Order: sequence, then structure tokens, then C-alpha cells
Amino acid sequence: MFGTLASGELETARLRHNLGLSCGGFEDLSGMRMEGENMVPHGGEGEGEQVTETEPFQQTQKLVVGYALTSKKKKSFLQPKFEVLARRKGIYFVAIDLNRPLSEQGPFDVVLHKLLGKEWQDVIEDYQQKHPEVTVLDPPGEIQRIHNRQSMLQGLADLNLSDCSGSIFVPKQMVVLKDSTSSADKVVEAGLKFPLVAKPLWIDGTAKSHQLFLAYDRRSLAELDPPLVLQEFVNHGGVMFKVFVVGDTIKVVRRFSLPNISNCEKNKIDGVFSFPRVSSAAASADNADLDPSVAELPPKPFLEALVKELRILLGLRLFNIDMIREYRSKNVFYVIDINYFPGYAKMPDYEQVFVDFFHNMAQAKRRCR
Repeated sequence: MFGTLASGELETARLRHNLGLSCGGFEDLSGMRMEGENMVPHGGEGEGEQVTETEPFQQTQKLVVGYALTSKKKKSFLQPKFEVLARRKGIYFVAIDLNRPLSEQGPFDVVLHKLLGKEWQDVIEDYQQKHPEVTVLDPPGEIQRIHNRQSMLQGLADLNLSDCSGSIFVPKQMVVLKDSTSSADKVVEAGLKFPLVAKPLWIDGTAKSHQLFLAYDRRSLAELDPPLVLQEFVNHGGVMFKVFVVGDTIKVVRRFSLPNISNCEKNKIDGVFSFPRVSSAAASADNADLDPSVAELPPKPFLEALVKELRILLGLRLFNIDMIREYRSKNVFYVIDINYFPGYAKMPDYEQVFVDFFHNMAQAKRRCR
């Protein structure tokens, strides 16, 4: 049996029917939207937001950010409103020409990138060695680690969070490289219990790499295409927390996720079900009428300590974590996914957060000169 869940806004009831840091801001972002002073939107649908510049730019230290992004990422991240705010702080974005040697371009103060492939990784690593004065966001070797879901969550359960108001775990998981059929016995040997969330092993920037499935029994594993990761499902009240990290700044939004699965349902349902990308902005749960015990955001001290440890473990400054609270627990959390340079445009107030991030970077560089 292979079913497909409804897409669009993931309401818990509808899913159930288909299934059978020390510094930086931390806020509950329900309904927040930043409107910059003298920023006036223009144009019709599909034209993107345009802004008028009615104030002179501030005279400040100039920071040149060379960027290498896909056209999709450039469109979502470098929006007009953001670029105007950035220029007022002396921050300028310059496209990197991929057809020319990187060392012949610039000079750059920062290189911001999100491109895949060994060739690009070699280019960036060579550039880092020749230009240690340039900040690269982020090191390609560290990014590569979280493109593999086998290595992505390694070390998280060992983080030192003993003095915090919460505990962090990762779901039990195993990797299936070849034969999904023969993996059934290995699932039992590994102590994993059904249902299992199945995810592609590699994150390669395609929609397929974010496709998720829920397998209810041993026989259903044969319907899955390896290589993939099987992750034990944890009941979490149908709400996930998406934690955005930009340097030292943390912002959190709620997303609808899969509903709880009772023991009765586990015994009655079999097969594999596909479901939409539950972390998308269309699945926002910030304004929903939720059980307070489910909707309550993770404690601020806990998140600050977690992100501080993760920045050290991952070696990254731009990432987000997808996190759930175990149902009926106070503050027992599971990290289920990590993404490098996620869709920050979905994070309310992202423009000002990044302007502050780059502005602080420019000031730090000036102090070091």
C-alpha cells in the first residue's frame, strides 16, 4: 500500500485522516513582519518587492560580500529591501563569475556561497589558503558533513547541556545503502521500532532530497529506494520548531508536522506514506490555536546553549535545525534535521538580522586592522 498525503497547509486533523546564545535575539515570532523606515512596496504580483531610497546612505566602513548562489537562492535571499538596508550600512553584494578564476575577482571581505560539487569545493578551499583575510561563509568541508544524513547528527547526543533547562537527543536511526528488502532484519537488530521516517541519505539541493516517507511495517521497506536513512518516529504533538541561526542570533518559528500515532493505529495501518516537506513556510503554526504544552517554545537558555555547542561542533555560522519536543515531556527535545544556509527569507525580519550580522563582521574586521 502506498499513499500520498495532502499537500498545502498541514493541519493535524487532516494528516491523521490521511495516515489512518549568549548574545543575539530570541523571540516568539508569531505574525512578525519588519517594515523598514521609508520602505514602500511597489509593483504587482510576481514582480517582487521594490523599495525606494529616500534617505542618504550612512557613511560607514565598506564591506564587500562576493556571493556564489544558485539563481533560486539569489532571488529569495537578495531581495531589493534587503540590499537597500545593507547598502545603508556600507554592505555591498557582488556576484562571483564562475567562469573566471576566483582569485582574480574582488577584492572581497566575505565570500557567501551555496553551491554543490567537488569542483567548487576545491575552488573555495584553494581561495581560503591564498586569502586567509577573507571570511568564507561557510567552510565547504563542514558544509559537506550536513549534506549527508548519516554524519549530520553525529555528536549531538554528546553535547554538554547538563546545566540547561532541557535535554537533547537524536532519534534512533540506521542507513540503508543498497537493498531495502533485506534491511528489515537489520532494523530489528538495531532496535528500531515502527513506524520509521525514511529520508534520502544525501541532500543535493533537489526537491527529491527533501522527500520524506513514513513506513509502518517491515514489508513496506521494500517500496523505498536507497540510499536512505531510517529514523524512528517520535510522537511530538504535530508541531516542529525550526530554529534559524545567523551567527549568534537565534530565531524560532513553529511548523505543523506529523500528528501523533497511537499504538492502535500502528497495529491497523501498514504500507508506506509520502508526505510533503513539513518544514515549509506554508505549514506555519505560529498563529494556530494549539495546546500550550505543545506550542510552547523551547526555553531560551537551553536554545542558546545548544546553538553555542552546535556552532563549535559543526563549524558553521549559517544554519537551521529542525527540532521536536517529545509528546507529554516537559523539555525533552530531538533534533531531526540540520540545513546549511536555509531559506532565510521565510524567517521574519531576516533582512535586519543579516544587516546586523554583516555590519558586526565589518566592525570586527576594522578592529583587527
